[in-house]
Amino acid sequence: MKLHFSYQNNSGNVSFHENMNNDVEYSYGDFKAILEHHDHEYVLKIKPNKEIEILSLTLEYEQDFSIDDRLFFNGYQGWSYSHEDDIYTKKAGFNALPFMKRVMLKKFYLDRYGDYAFASYPNKVGYNHSWSYFYIRNGKHYKLFGSLNEDFAFTKFIYELDKKCITVEPDLRAYKTDKEFVALRFCVLDGEEDEVFDKWFNLMNIEKPKAKKVLGYTSWYNHYQNIDEEKINNDFVGIKSLPAKVDIFQIDDGWERKIGDWLEADERKFKDGLKGIVDKIHKNDLLAGLWLAPFSVEKDSDLYKNHQDWIIKDENGENYACGCNWSTFYGLDIYNLEVRAYLKEVFNKVFNEWGFDLVKLDFLYSACALSRADKPRGTIMADGMKFLRELCGDKLILGCGVPLASAFGRVDYCRIGCDVSLEYDDVFYMRKAHPERTSTKHCMINTIFRRQLDGRAFLNDPDVFILRDENVKMTPVQKENLAIINGLFGSVLFMSDDASKYDENKLALYKKIINLKGKLISVDYDNKEAIVIYDDEGIKKEIRIKR
Repeated sequence: MKLHFSYQNNSGNVSFHENMNNDVEYSYGDFKAILEHHDHEYVLKIKPNKEIEILSLTLEYEQDFSIDDRLFFNGYQGWSYSHEDDIYTKKAGFNALPFMKRVMLKKFYLDRYGDYAFASYPNKVGYNHSWSYFYIRNGKHYKLFGSLNEDFAFTKFIYELDKKCITVEPDLRAYKTDKEFVALRFCVLDGEEDEVFDKWFNLMNIEKPKAKKVLGYTSWYNHYQNIDEEKINNDFVGIKSLPAKVDIFQIDDGWERKIGDWLEADERKFKDGLKGIVDKIHKNDLLAGLWLAPFSVEKDSDLYKNHQDWIIKDENGENYACGCNWSTFYGLDIYNLEVRAYLKEVFNKVFNEWGFDLVKLDFLYSACALSRADKPRGTIMADGMKFLRELCGDKLILGCGVPLASAFGRVDYCRIGCDVSLEYDDVFYMRKAHPERTSTKHCMINTIFRRQLDGRAFLNDPDVFILRDENVKMTPVQKENLAIINGLFGSVLFMSDDASKYDENKLALYKKIINLKGKLISVDYDNKEAIVIYDDEGIKKEIRIKR
């Protein structure tokens, strides 16, 4: 393999390029490097002699490609588009858009939701990148590249057809250290699908999740933030008409006053608070769930106004925006002891005073929006997820908007796609400008191609299915396909409809989809389409989803 390493010392910038033999230590003026290889595992260690600041570090793994190969690319975080493609794949970032569109993107911080601020997008055919893991599939044979080092630094696998290689790159830019560190640790596994994914998770020492598949309700996709006690109670009555008992009733975004102000519910919407609703949920033998974005704070909140020192700052000392939701939101510094004390108080209230059993924790990527000189993004996100697990104890966590490897083994359930949209692929201008946008089409594709994480990393949440006819612009076929994909691949089957309005056909479809698990026959990708074949009461049926 070939190492490319650039760094900065007291004298300026230094670059090295070296073809590395396995298990041979290479010595240079400022550092030593060794690439250890055992079985299917590679470990690159860097041993500085003095403090250095990393500018770039990559390792090239030679790889031939076939016209029949299918390549999987995992997006940066849970909402990011993740799919199989052919060898002529092309990944276009914001730099491919016209100037004025890029200006608008910056104004609304749309480049902050993914990796666009710190990953390169050359915009050429035969080039793409994947975070944490990547595979080459030819028929039923898989070659899986899996990082074993995500708790330190996120690993990017870069596919380059013209160079006939996979370039492995840790997210370490601007990291400063004078101590030995493992820059890369990854495995390369060959075999069938279950074989390679089981082996990867064994190498990561991640135990299979103990949580159970659940049916549930969430208030978001019917009411969005426009919820109140009356609407919640009406929907609670509606789920009793379903042909199978719901396990979880979740109150989503809109219950709080502002994002970050979590200690009291909005008294205009819930004049008696949330505890009474939780008690009612429990009396009906359901678990109560609550939405939070614990690492985020919006500009209009009291928390933001009163605790400017809690906000993540950029290199100029300015508050770093993580997106345009609400009144614009920012990330909290998870290493600030006052932030930790506040979140401990919040979760104590949610679990021990209000009585919730599950928390949906959203927009988690904001904790690692910026790396630090002493901590790469991977370290920050892993520390944040460990902290959340500590706060939640044995309560259930549904993670969302998080770089997925940081959630492996630390959450019970996790969203593996973007939000479902009430239009099949969202409005046209969002398709041009926002890769992490709401999109039913992208959500289904993510559900299909991140299926291997289900039951290994956590239980997969494919987001809701929607059967209702009111205020939805999807066709009946699109809604049915969404429901079937969720039923085949998901372990969290949530809906947001007023189920009391379901007719016999909708009730029959609901009953069908919650019993689809295990009826998958095959998954393929060809001609820019995801192809799913499943067993429908002894009849083979097919769903095709175009890119």
